[in-house]
Amino acid sequence: MTEAPVVLRLDGITRRFGALVANDGIDLDLRRGEIVALLGENGAGKTTLMNILFGHYVADEGVVSVAGADGVLAPLPPGSPHAALAAGIGMVHQHFTLAENLTGLENIMLGTEPILRLRKRAGAARRKVEALMGGSGLTVDLDVQVSRLTVGERQRVEILKALYRDARILVLDEPTAVLTPGESEGLFATVRALAAGGLSVIFISHKLGEVLAASDRIVVLRGGRKVGEMATAEADRRRIAEMMVGREVPASRRTPRERGRVLLSLERVTVAGDHRRSLHDATLEIAEGEIVGIAGVSGNGQAALAALMAGLVRPASGAMRLHGAPVARHDPRAFARLGIARIPEDRHHDGVVGAMTVAENVALEDIREPRFQRAGFLRFGAIRARAAQAIRDYDVRCQGPDIPARLLSGGNIQKLILARGLDREPRLILANQPTRGLDIGAQTEVHRRLLDARARGTGVLLISEDLDELMALSDRIVVISAGRLSAALPAEGLDRGRLGMMMAGHDEERAA
Repeated sequence: MTEAPVVLRLDGITRRFGALVANDGIDLDLRRGEIVALLGENGAGKTTLMNILFGHYVADEGVVSVAGADGVLAPLPPGSPHAALAAGIGMVHQHFTLAENLTGLENIMLGTEPILRLRKRAGAARRKVEALMGGSGLTVDLDVQVSRLTVGERQRVEILKALYRDARILVLDEPTAVLTPGESEGLFATVRALAAGGLSVIFISHKLGEVLAASDRIVVLRGGRKVGEMATAEADRRRIAEMMVGREVPASRRTPRERGRVLLSLERVTVAGDHRRSLHDATLEIAEGEIVGIAGVSGNGQAALAALMAGLVRPASGAMRLHGAPVARHDPRAFARLGIARIPEDRHHDGVVGAMTVAENVALEDIREPRFQRAGFLRFGAIRARAAQAIRDYDVRCQGPDIPARLLSGGNIQKLILARGLDREPRLILANQPTRGLDIGAQTEVHRRLLDARARGTGVLLISEDLDELMALSDRIVVISAGRLSAALPAEGLDRGRLGMMMAGHDEERAA
């Protein structure tokens, strides 16, 4: 069988940021109709490489070549997203780049026509987009404002936007980071159908299950270098994980232990808000030395539950108790003093202050302690010493305590947040999507830290959309649907099918 022609070639791509070599002489070919998974640890250089391909960055060395209509490879002008788009390259970023006040159709058209001509061309654009939806299965209501669309629908708009521009090469950066299992399966079914029609795809992912199910070939980066590639048919999880991190990666699994005393309880708690931030008549218990997992489709009240557990909102009704005593003050500072540590869902927006240093971020929740200030003056030596210890203990890969936190990769920001919260030996941990977007090595480290805290008697509320993570770590699992909590069920004996039915609202075991 004749191999499909090469449509994209990256030849010797090198990119430096000061002393850091983000990409080091990387070669990569992509063929017509091929799906290639690009893997590597956080900070391995994957997104930098794709940003060079799309023209956001300029390579210090190397050439990007794209096949034209005649099939001949020609160099792509560097540093020009316009040239990349014209060459048929489309990119869907991990964090969506949509205008929320515009409709889906207006977002798809945005940038292809002058603003004053958008409405005049809307009819022709609609017909083209509807044809694309019919051929791809990417259905979405084009007339609804993006702010009202679900995360999965926004993902479809992003892909339709690329296809509308006649993309022949599609780059997907963490395409399922915020999708449910069902949405992820639907996305990759669509991607496979598009590839069968000739679209070439590169996707970045940390989820090895979807990599094995969806890709034709796997390319692995480590430390900015390409360390290997393999046909997906010849790969398995262990081999991929070892190639990514350079060592064997042990599986995360809890060991049975006796349930301790009830640490925290919610008694028929209601949190008012819109449908994404509301909680209705919720009853829940978390015991010492127990991990309680919360499973649910995104937008079903997880945000309200997390805000309640972080002290950001007050219950409209019901009671919240810690060690049997009612919680009097509902604010983050009071909750930190009560021994509640928080791993927020959005680590960039809610977890760190990007402009502040690593040292300042580590000390944020303890800044009023005498060891960090005296007579109102900060003790910067003590703050830096604590940060240096956290960097060593949690393997935060950075250039020291004094660099801005925004320069850290996602995985290292997560380690920073863990160091800040867990070093205080909390009674309770709120872990909200703690491994979203992290590589297999960073995931394993987060899991180990949570299991170690459990072994010390700490209670953990684990909110996650990764069912494998929930089933591996949780002692009991609660499903949240439309702001309501199910009864807590032992993780042993549960299967993905039953959890999926409960997540869809088909739950016969509601809490009283």
